[in-house]
Amino acid sequence: MAPADAHTEAGTGPAPQADTGAEDTLDLELSEEILALFGEDPPAGEAMRPLPGAPASPASSVPGGAGPAAGTRPAMSRAAVSDLLDQPADWRPVTTPAGVFQLVPVRLERDLAVLTRWMNDPAVAAFWELAGPEAVTAAHLRPQLEGDGRSVPCLGVLAGIPMSYWEIYRADLDPLARHYPARPQDTGIHLLIGGVHNRGQGVGTTLLRAVADLVLDNRPRCARVVAEPDLRNTPSVSAFLSAGFRFSAELELPDKRAALMVRDRIHRAQL
Repeated sequence: MAPADAHTEAGTGPAPQADTGAEDTLDLELSEEILALFGEDPPAGEAMRPLPGAPASPASSVPGGAGPAAGTRPAMSRAAVSDLLDQPADWRPVTTPAGVFQLVPVRLERDLAVLTRWMNDPAVAAFWELAGPEAVTAAHLRPQLEGDGRSVPCLGVLAGIPMSYWEIYRADLDPLARHYPARPQDTGIHLLIGGVHNRGQGVGTTLLRAVADLVLDNRPRCARVVAEPDLRNTPSVSAFLSAGFRFSAELELPDKRAALMVRDRIHRAQL
């Protein structure tokens, strides 16, 4: 199929109900012994990297003008620094044909307005089902930000501009694992492309490949990157194929019929 990556890539989202937030990636509980091994909170007041491309003024990065001193940001959420996903906050930027790209863990006070705007785009809302006020988007984000780190929501920043939303999650710890033969450390991807001008240009396919490579480069125990776009969203499935994923199976999930797409570490040099 021909490459496609526009609004159709919004179909890789989990489409949860607004009142249950991100339960698709958060309802399998870990034992206290396992939780003790992962996810320490960073020291209070720890200085963090500024958002790539962010203006120097602190008022410009946070709605209402309130925010941290320029060049810093407050300690990240427990999810962003958890070892369950090998600390996506520390993953380095990568150079792609579309420009320098980086995953930046979401900060609710900084990013809620733009994420809500994207979720209210009809092309996105058709698959993510999170249209509505900021409270709807916040209810989806908070369980991930406050959770044990099995799902980390991120902005995709291209050439210094936030232009996409990604969820990097442990598929083997997700309810998805009940519907396919999961392997330890399988890592899943949900995404949407926020700006219309970035759709239909091949950008999404480029970034899918880049993010899959980021996962495989930074998670040496992970042998596969997986995704489950809606089968109705054929351009999205095509984009995954063009990005080096293979079609593995059709899945009957509670909220959709999905295509299980897999990118294998062992085949990454050939695809």
